[in-house]
Amino acid sequence: MRMETPKRATVYFDPSVHKALRLRAAASDRSISDMVNDAVKASLAEDAEDVASYESRRRERPQSFDSFVKDMKRRGVI
Repeated sequence: MRMETPKRATVYFDPSVHKALRLRAAASDRSISDMVNDAVKASLAEDAEDVASYESRRRERPQSFDSFVKDMKRRGVI
């Protein structure tokens, strides 16, 4: 994996969020930048999982909520 030069961005936090970040960063001996990067990467990973899930179910036949619940009742699930 090649190391890319970090890019700079300005982010504005609510004052209480910024204070919490500073305290957490100090307690964990990490930078706010590292913590924000990790949080954004985790969010993007969740998005990638959602896209993969959607792709895997793309060919499923759509079903209304009503018919789904009726089917659950017919099968004795509810």
